[in-house]
Amino acid sequence: MIKAGFIIALFAALVTGLPVKAVEPNEILKDPVLEQRARALSKDLRCLVCQNQSIDDSDADLARDLRVVVRDRLKAGDSDKQVMAFVVARYGEFVLLKPPVNARTSLLWGGPALVLLFGAIGLVLWFRRRSSATAEGLSADEEKRLAALLDDNAASGETDR
Repeated sequence: MIKAGFIIALFAALVTGLPVKAVEPNEILKDPVLEQRARALSKDLRCLVCQNQSIDDSDADLARDLRVVVRDRLKAGDSDKQVMAFVVARYGEFVLLKPPVNARTSLLWGGPALVLLFGAIGLVLWFRRRSSATAEGLSADEEKRLAALLDDNAASGETDR
């Protein structure tokens, strides 16, 4: 009984982990070339509800509406760039899963490199401070106290054996 439950749970975990395409059959265009273009464009557009999925993968109502808009624009004869420009004009650059590199998105694209750079500088400074603190050694006063402690220890007959 436990083994069957485990197998069912494992199967459910595997099935739910598979990517699911949310394009409904009534959305698919009859022209395979246009449908292929629509799918390619849909993979580059962010679902504004899910935010981590493309509209091709999302089953949200807004994603469905965007898929329909993309297909309608393609049927009207728009180029891929015109379709993307139309969607960006309507929803902003946030709708793009891969935003363009420009002045407004420079922090987005350069941010990870800056974080790595500052992290590397911080590590170098930390290691330098650490090595300089250990390289200095003991002060004269600390050496006298250490010698006194060692002498007391030796006099009392204690050893580290």
